[in-house]
Amino acid sequence: MSYLNGEASHWLTQSPPETTSPSPLPTAKQDLTIVGGGMTGLWSAYYARQAHPDWQITIVEAKHIGYGASGRNGGWPSTLLPGNRAKYAEAVDRARTADPTGPVGSAGLSGVESVRSFQSALFDSIDEVLEVLERENIDAHQVRGGHIDIAQTEAGMSRLRELFDGDEQYGYGPEDMQFLDAEATKAHINVDNARGSVFFPGTARIDPALLTRGLADVLRKQGVTICEDTSAGHIGKGVVATDRGPVTSDTIFVCIEGYSDTVTGDLPGLEGRQVIPVFSSMIATNPLPAEAWEEIGWDGRECLGDTAHTFIYAQRTDDDRIALGGRGAPYEFGSGLPGDGQVPAEVVDALSARLSSLFPDLEFEVAHAWRGALGVTRDWCAGIFFDTDQRIGVARGYAGHGVTATHLAAKTLLDRASGAATPLTALPWNDHFSGQWEPEPIRWLGIRSMYKIFNIADEWERITGAKKTSLLAQFGSRLAGLHE
Repeated sequence: MSYLNGEASHWLTQSPPETTSPSPLPTAKQDLTIVGGGMTGLWSAYYARQAHPDWQITIVEAKHIGYGASGRNGGWPSTLLPGNRAKYAEAVDRARTADPTGPVGSAGLSGVESVRSFQSALFDSIDEVLEVLERENIDAHQVRGGHIDIAQTEAGMSRLRELFDGDEQYGYGPEDMQFLDAEATKAHINVDNARGSVFFPGTARIDPALLTRGLADVLRKQGVTICEDTSAGHIGKGVVATDRGPVTSDTIFVCIEGYSDTVTGDLPGLEGRQVIPVFSSMIATNPLPAEAWEEIGWDGRECLGDTAHTFIYAQRTDDDRIALGGRGAPYEFGSGLPGDGQVPAEVVDALSARLSSLFPDLEFEVAHAWRGALGVTRDWCAGIFFDTDQRIGVARGYAGHGVTATHLAAKTLLDRASGAATPLTALPWNDHFSGQWEPEPIRWLGIRSMYKIFNIADEWERITGAKKTSLLAQFGSRLAGLHE
């Protein structure tokens, strides 16, 4: 089987950059400089420009717009919250006890209530993303078809019920999710051996490269300077050092997620080893013929997920491919980065086998394989930080749920920088400390072991027909900090 491997992603190869040379660095002091040309950086510049038409704004990007996770992801502006909801709730309750007059305590919300507010803000963000795309005439192949999490085992069905109950607790209403039986599930997407599913109508589907390229084009027309092929180095109060010279600025946002090790400085939320790059890989098939889609269904262009421990995420693309992602070779020793995204052959084979397990009669060829780096914290929770003395803000740790969260993070960073107390600055990911990752080789062994455990658990549940999640998987989930 011959396929394109790497070159960042299928999305990016289909939407090549229009610019071929970097813009000149600004010589005047900027009002806002953003390090990172992904979704967080682009949304930050967009909303800063809306609020401050007179500001001088520059984005510094080491490669090109969307080169990192923002151009390699599965294209889900989803309702999924970027973190462990129980961890957020516990942190809020601890903070309220320690300082009832602080930002969290003064909001007057319990931990669970605070997470429910967070969830509501994410729902609003999806609406706003789609509104901006329409207003700015950005065609990112957006379709609001929802997303559907499917169970193919009895143990997976038990997890679906737990998911449904947890979602109710943390802010989903009857309009936000529906439990479907096997027949109703197959009416959406004809997945082999589907036992049932939960359908979330709020999620949309996009092409992430078209979104990032489209936002960048809008920003350039609005006078935002975008300096691609410009690597940031040391970041300190009022200045970003780059390989092309310094950029001075009143305020600096650092929005580089899994690439946080590429810069230095006393940066809030990045002290020590708080964020590491964890890889997720994807394949895209060649376009499928009409007769295949007649068998599969998928007419609503829903995003597709499952309840396996080694879960997948997929979409039916605008040109009728299946783009499917999942874990595999998840971490490089010493927090290595994925480069241009080449995927080991065994991972491509594993993702192809997973696609075949969903649709056993489907004949397909892999056209492209790639991988990208997620920014992951020790408790899998994202965080928003702003140092008022240095005037440096940081957003990090989306853990694979960033397409919606980047939009909310950008607006939250701008509220933090303004100094105003707003509903966004009271959300529980503000100043959320996730702890430090273990040193190597413990980190490498732990992450690799976690995924091995999940693989074994999936196979055990499938073979035995277990009705409950395996104890091995429960152990792995608690070890990783994923258990709610």
